[in-house]
Amino acid sequence: MRKMMKDDLMRKFCVYGKGGIGKSTFVSNVAAALAEEGQRVMVMGCDPKADTTRNLMGRRIPTVLDVFRAKGPEGMRLEDVIFQGFNGVICVEAGGPEPGVGCAGRGVMTAAEMLDRLGAYEEMKPDVMIYDVLGDVVCGGFAMPLKNGLAEDVYIVSTCDPMAIYAANNICKGIKRFSRRGKVSLGGIIYNGRSVVDEPGIVEDFASRLGTHVIGRMPMSDIIPRSEIRRQTVLQYAPKSEIAGIFRELARAICMNEERASPTPLSDEELDLMNQEIDRLLPET
Repeated sequence: MRKMMKDDLMRKFCVYGKGGIGKSTFVSNVAAALAEEGQRVMVMGCDPKADTTRNLMGRRIPTVLDVFRAKGPEGMRLEDVIFQGFNGVICVEAGGPEPGVGCAGRGVMTAAEMLDRLGAYEEMKPDVMIYDVLGDVVCGGFAMPLKNGLAEDVYIVSTCDPMAIYAANNICKGIKRFSRRGKVSLGGIIYNGRSVVDEPGIVEDFASRLGTHVIGRMPMSDIIPRSEIRRQTVLQYAPKSEIAGIFRELARAICMNEERASPTPLSDEELDLMNQEIDRLLPET
């Protein structure tokens, strides 16, 4: 995989999408695939659920905000929040506030600031940095990887579900804002075919209207839930399976991708027309 990288600079990208859409599945398996090929990969989970790295680690790890609350900024050490998972992937979870207290987006910003203060990037020296970011909330904190220049491009996971497409469209509004400042661009859509309507053409049309493309597809596979029940990535649980090969192809596609764009989000009227098309494909009740 090293020969696929365009230069020796760190490759930095974000994965966005609505909650439960399959971001963590995608991120953990792509990270494992990149590490399998010799890349030093670091994953930062930016979802308050703090479950991005669970399958890489085989367990939940302490979050940056958990340690921050317990030890304070002066008492924190890098080894308190940085862990090594499957295939040597470096794992860190930002965490979030206690339920009903504080802003989860602000938690992401605090975690990033603490990692920088602790010298995480200089110490770990990753070749690839991946951020897994919740897309239901579009406050400033969740836009942090975009506006602070922490990532070069964004990949959005979406199904044919109307709410997934709505969330993806909202995310593109944020990407467009920051792409004007030259900070980040949209790298493409990752299609997850696990919704009630599995019609790739819908998401391909959506991507085309945005001015981007579908960079890859995660098909339905019972291997994914089987591996996650065991708290493993697909590449660990079934390394020779077809779905493991697909994750390797997705990792390769992102590393080689040069088709980046400032998206053109759809209007509410355009989204309504797309929803009508999805409705026609829903099975009769």
